[in-house]
Amino acid sequence: MLSKGFAATSIEEVIAEAGITKSGFFYHFRDKNELAHEMLRRYIAENEQIFDDIFARGAELSDDPLEAFLIGLKLLAELMKDLPSVHPGCMISAICYQERLFDREVRELSAQAVVSWNARFLGYLERISTLHPLNANVELADLAAMLSCIIDGAIIMSKVLHQPDVLERQVLAYRAFVKAAFCRP
Repeated sequence: MLSKGFAATSIEEVIAEAGITKSGFFYHFRDKNELAHEMLRRYIAENEQIFDDIFARGAELSDDPLEAFLIGLKLLAELMKDLPSVHPGCMISAICYQERLFDREVRELSAQAVVSWNARFLGYLERISTLHPLNANVELADLAAMLSCIIDGAIIMSKVLHQPDVLERQVLAYRAFVKAAFCRP
């Protein structure tokens, strides 16, 4: 569905790809929208786990919240570098661009995911700002949202340009900006 689009992917194609019967599909899902609900929930949970693991590792490696966040961003960039080819796409972006194809629950789950990720990043930045004054004329909430924008925007760029390294480079550019945005004692 990410590569072809929600509307262009038939239930028959999903069934063939999954190796199940049509009755097996309808045993688990009422329709394609219900499949989208479950796909989105899984996508969100997987991303939350990735963020938990990466930024927890940064916190394990440094007691300083700025250094821990910078380490986490470096680990995130390395993860993006190790993707086998151009990133398959972002479920949230796909839903946003094809909004009319999805029901209200899918749109609300997408919005909740973005709000949650921005709040997560804001929490990291707020902890940093207690020890390191912000050196740039930017709101912490905007700096937090910038990471979500960079990730989704870089996924789009990497697909359009067929350049898998765009995502890694953009996360590293954000890391450099964050590093410069906070004064060190």
